[in-house]
Amino acid sequence: MADTILVALISALVLAGAIALIAIALRWRRKRRRARGNPNPAGDYAPRAKWAPTSGKLNFLSFVYMDVDGDGTYGQADRPMAGIVVRLYDERGAFLASARSNAAGFANFPMSSKRRSAAIQRPGRYRFSVSVPPGWRASSANADQAVRLMEAPGSMVGLAGEGLPKPVGLAPGRAAGGSTPARAEATLSVMGKGQLLQSHALPADAAFRVPLSVDADEIVIVGSGLDRRLKLSAYPVNLGLLAPGALAPDAPLKAIGFDDITPRGLCKVPSGHAGLDWRNLNAMARDHTANSEGYVNGNVSGAYIAYTSSGHPAEFGRAAPFGFHSVMLTTAWLTSEGEVALVESWLGEELVASDEIVLSALAPVQYAPMLKAATRVRISTRHHWQAVLDDLVLAL
Repeated sequence: MADTILVALISALVLAGAIALIAIALRWRRKRRRARGNPNPAGDYAPRAKWAPTSGKLNFLSFVYMDVDGDGTYGQADRPMAGIVVRLYDERGAFLASARSNAAGFANFPMSSKRRSAAIQRPGRYRFSVSVPPGWRASSANADQAVRLMEAPGSMVGLAGEGLPKPVGLAPGRAAGGSTPARAEATLSVMGKGQLLQSHALPADAAFRVPLSVDADEIVIVGSGLDRRLKLSAYPVNLGLLAPGALAPDAPLKAIGFDDITPRGLCKVPSGHAGLDWRNLNAMARDHTANSEGYVNGNVSGAYIAYTSSGHPAEFGRAAPFGFHSVMLTTAWLTSEGEVALVESWLGEELVASDEIVLSALAPVQYAPMLKAATRVRISTRHHWQAVLDDLVLAL
């Protein structure tokens, strides 16, 4: 009896193996035929006769952007955001899938009425929920959106939505931070359209952080020779250790970008660019490297950024002193969120500034030491992850 069962089992396994081999052979033959093509030209451009769903998948998209001007509408000043998590729920509230936005700002959810692997497989009402980073705000006020999908028998995947989710705008929370020297008595004023919005007495020999309202467009510091004035960007600002004798508000400034170095996707920044010597910095197109959120989100102008090659220390400078006003700094990857950059500035052999800046891959920090004179600036990271630079502003 046992022998009979064993023989039957072996026979079944052999039969199953034979069936599998036949299926593989047939699939291989179909692929070969498709690869070879059809010799008959009659149907090369024929209109589709049978409008039925295919076995393919179609991405249903949620788009996320950096709301640079903060108006809640995707416009020319704004930029797609990478690395933002979007979650998909069905009409009962059950979680279905999550996706991160890519370099173009799209979080993709595969849709198909025939593919079981698709995130969206049947008609219904679906909710798309954008995970707003801590301290940020959804300026478009639509981080959660419901969209109805319906049967569409003639469509490619058998489903169609009443519309795609509307673009979701995110704006970073802004603050002005830094530290003061000993025995300093200074006041930081936050301005908006020429009007005083806030005023803060800065503590001596201590770190400070002042939240900035949506309307703030300038900060002014006076007292103890620490006087300075800074026009605000859409991003948080770190002033470093305040030092006497900052750049004058009317100093002629030059913004240095990295778009005119090469037409290729990647190139080492050559000495002579903008009249400076450069060491260990590469210029790269923002979308040259896949899944690199900081290269995308740290790009604030043009299409190129610079980064510290292989995460090693990088420098720029020249023999003649220049003013170091500011630079936008980002960490290259979400997996290095919270990396700390050390920015050291020398005037000849004298170290005139040394500041640590906490970085994010979601948005840059504007480091603005506003040094009147430096000859060399060195940028390194505590854990040797790549730091991203854009919009370096100097007085040359």
